[in-house]
Amino acid sequence: MPEAPEPVPDAPPPRIVYRHRLVTRVWHWINAVAVIVLIGSGLTISNAHKRLYWGDYGANYDHAWLEVPRWPGWLTIPSLYNLAAARSWHLTFALVLAFGLLIYLIWSLANRHIQRDLRVRKDELAPRHLLDDLKAHLALRFHDPANPAAYNIFQKLSYAGVLFVLLPVLVFSGLALSPGMDAGWPWLIDIFGGRQSARSVHFIAMALLTLFIVVHLTLVILAGALNEVRSMITGKWEVPE
Repeated sequence: MPEAPEPVPDAPPPRIVYRHRLVTRVWHWINAVAVIVLIGSGLTISNAHKRLYWGDYGANYDHAWLEVPRWPGWLTIPSLYNLAAARSWHLTFALVLAFGLLIYLIWSLANRHIQRDLRVRKDELAPRHLLDDLKAHLALRFHDPANPAAYNIFQKLSYAGVLFVLLPVLVFSGLALSPGMDAGWPWLIDIFGGRQSARSVHFIAMALLTLFIVVHLTLVILAGALNEVRSMITGKWEVPE
């Protein structure tokens, strides 16, 4: 009589970790909406004058260091050219971005999220460590098997750069563009070297933030979009095999 086949062991249940706290998740989605509206309305404002200058002044016949293209309606907010509406959208969501960033930073410092999860250690900056991390990324391995929920060095550097450099530069260069700052904070314009310089810095920072978003979304897709998006909605993240 033939022997019965040995039972196949059941696959172990997926390991679930709590990765994102509620405040982080709420801030992430509010920030995502704010940034999308700010980029779209900013492109409409850019269409009003496509030339960028350094210094205090700039007009059609002045030397421009860059002339940006005219952005199509499907990229802009509103889709039909309306400078007044674009400025209203831009100012409203700039306030959402600025105060959201301030609240998030205070909360993250108070509960030591930044010190615990984004602190860059000396050994992580060693060339060998950076090279190993780069090779892992190229092989689509984004998590440390010993501590899969921890951020790798490229995530730490990019997130810290956005939180402490790009977003503050966008906020303060945007404030420098406002004529209302002439009376309240006249020194802010001087820090950027003039209102036109502030406008150029604002545009460069926006371009870098857009690049970060594109890379971020690409890596989310490669790492498993369903798992990553679910973790940013529920906070629970399934550790990859």
